[in-house]
Amino acid sequence: MADQRTMAELLQVPIEGYGDAIVIPTILAENFELKLGLLNLVTSKQFYKFKKEDPHAYIRWFNKITSTIEYRDVPNSLIKLMLFPFSIEGAAQIWLEIEPPRSILTWEDLVSKYINQFFPPSKTTNLRNEITNFQQRFDESFCEAWDRFKDLLRACPHHGFTELHQIDTFYNVLTPTDQDSLNVAVGGNLLTKTPWDALTIIENKSKVRNSRNKPIVTKVSKNAPSSTHRSPEIAALVDAVKLCFIKIFSSCFHEAVEENLCYIVVVRSFHQMSSTMATFFWNIEIIFKDMFQQPQ
Repeated sequence: MADQRTMAELLQVPIEGYGDAIVIPTILAENFELKLGLLNLVTSKQFYKFKKEDPHAYIRWFNKITSTIEYRDVPNSLIKLMLFPFSIEGAAQIWLEIEPPRSILTWEDLVSKYINQFFPPSKTTNLRNEITNFQQRFDESFCEAWDRFKDLLRACPHHGFTELHQIDTFYNVLTPTDQDSLNVAVGGNLLTKTPWDALTIIENKSKVRNSRNKPIVTKVSKNAPSSTHRSPEIAALVDAVKLCFIKIFSSCFHEAVEENLCYIVVVRSFHQMSSTMATFFWNIEIIFKDMFQQPQ
C-alpha cells in the first residue's frame, strides 16, 4: 500500500532515535522519587574526562556514595542507573548521549562501556609497562616509592599481577639499604615470608616516616678550612673519592652545577648504572668544590 503521507509530512524531521541509552526498569515501589539533595550530592564531583581523571577511581567514588542510599523495594543498581547521567559532564556526557538508544540495560553494562570508553587498552598496556619497569628514584625514600607503586596499581586495577609478582617487582628495585631494612624487619629474608605477610611488613614499614626519608645535605661553610689545612687522612680520602669519580663515573657526568661553595653532581641516568656503582653513588652526594677546581 502506497504511503499516504503528504510531502510536508515526509519532509518533517524524524523524531525517532531520541531515546536514552540507559533503560530504567519499572519501579514497583510507591511514591518513589530522587530527592534534590541526592542529586546535588552526585553532581558535586562530576566526571569530565580530563586527562588526569581516573575512571576507575570515579566509579569507586560513585559506588561509595550510592551504597548509602536505600529505598524499600528499589534495587541499589537501579538507583545507580538513574543517578549516573547526573554525575558526568563534558566529554563524558557527550559520550553517553551518542550511545545507541536502549543499549545499556544494567549497571554492569554501564560500567563496562564507561571504563572501556575512557580507559582504552593502550592505557592499560602503558600502565602495565610502568608497573613492570618500576624503579625507585635516586632521591626517593622507601615510603615515597611504595606510595608511588601503589598509585600505579590503583590506576590500573585490572593489571593482572599477583601479589607475589607485585612484591617481587618492588623489592628488586629497592636500594640495598632499603632491602636490608626489610630483611631486618622480618629477622632474615623477606622471601621466606608468604606474599600476604610480606605485603603487611612492607605496608607497616611505609608508615614509619623517620629521618631516612630524605638524605640530609649539609652546606659547606664559607669559613671552612682550605685543602692546604686538611689532615693527611682527610686529604687522602678526598683524593681517593676524586679518583673514583674520574675513573668510574666519568661517563655518567652530565654537568656539575655550582651552588654556594659546593658542586652537586648531576647524573645522566642513575638507574642505568650497576648495583655496586649505584650503592657507591647513593652514599656520596656532594663533592667539595676544590675537588673539581682546575689548577691555577
